[in-house]
Amino acid sequence: MIVGLVIACEVAFWVLLAAGLAFRYALRMPRTGLALLLCEPLLEVVLFVATAIDLRNGAQPDWRHGLAAVYIGFTVGLGHSTIKWVDARVAHRFAGGPPPVRPPRYGTARAVHEWKVAGRWILAAAVALALLQGAIWYVGDSGDTASLRGWQQSMLWLTGINVVIAASYTLFPKREPKRAEDREPAGRR
Repeated sequence: MIVGLVIACEVAFWVLLAAGLAFRYALRMPRTGLALLLCEPLLEVVLFVATAIDLRNGAQPDWRHGLAAVYIGFTVGLGHSTIKWVDARVAHRFAGGPPPVRPPRYGTARAVHEWKVAGRWILAAAVALALLQGAIWYVGDSGDTASLRGWQQSMLWLTGINVVIAASYTLFPKREPKRAEDREPAGRR
């Protein structure tokens, strides 16, 4: 039941996103589109409540409950940026909006961008970790929580990987290639 609900929430996320953007741009009803986009968090509330009810009714915590917590975490951490990313592209393509801003490619600006991306992933992992820990406490000593602890380890790995990636752009910034007119001719010194 929980896996089906996670899949249904993911499908509903994209359906609400498409409907919200269609109302916003194609039908020229921005308030209705915004209302549909604001319904997105309700999906996570439904999933959270269903998972809590399943555990309360005696279900043994397993990977499905962990998946639900991780899905909620990812939606909290990455959902807003995903909606903004899609909205910018739809506005440009279908509503004459400005072209989407590309992330910086070099130097400090790129490092700052990578830390912001890492921050979103770390937020997602932190929310998932908190929900997983809440489920572990909720179940208590009466159930086997090894699968939930396994999900927690995965979230810690995810956090570490994102920190390493962002730190690599800080410690080893990619330099902008020199333009041809800036280079000194090879024959002169």
